[in-house]
Amino acid sequence: MLALLLLGKEFGVSSNLRTMCTLVGAGRRHDFFRIDWRAQTWNLVFAAGAILGGFIATTWLANPDPVAISAETTAYLNSVGIDYPAGEGFVPDELYAMDRLLQPLNWLFLVVGGFLIGFGTRWAGGCTSGHAISGLANLQLPSLVAVIGFFIGGLVMTWLILPFLLPYLTAAA
Repeated sequence: MLALLLLGKEFGVSSNLRTMCTLVGAGRRHDFFRIDWRAQTWNLVFAAGAILGGFIATTWLANPDPVAISAETTAYLNSVGIDYPAGEGFVPDELYAMDRLLQPLNWLFLVVGGFLIGFGTRWAGGCTSGHAISGLANLQLPSLVAVIGFFIGGLVMTWLILPFLLPYLTAAA
């Protein structure tokens, strides 16, 4: 972060989407995408490195031991309709198995969720990483407000909304 501050750069993963849209010609149709994409190459390299690092970590550096999920977490997941046997992975198959992507309702949830994330990112003027890392490091009050909003939204979604949606997502495939 110090290097970014010294170089006058701002960090944020969501800006990569804008850069990629610019690369494929979106600037011909909308002013928002008329930017110098070459100035954002470093951020594209960062995003590619994050994807490559995740692939390397899960393919060659994964821990062979069973995943240690607490009994409380397993009990909670069971209470909201997810049969999640502890130690068999980080995410329950009922939500994240590849065959779940073929379910129309899951597609609807993905599309609506993606739209809401994109809308919120654009409305907040950046994503969680941009505000929480760059914005807070620059002592920007709008970033503090955005980060507080992100956390409140995450808590509301996790504890109030998601328990009502999970039965629809975990319905028989």
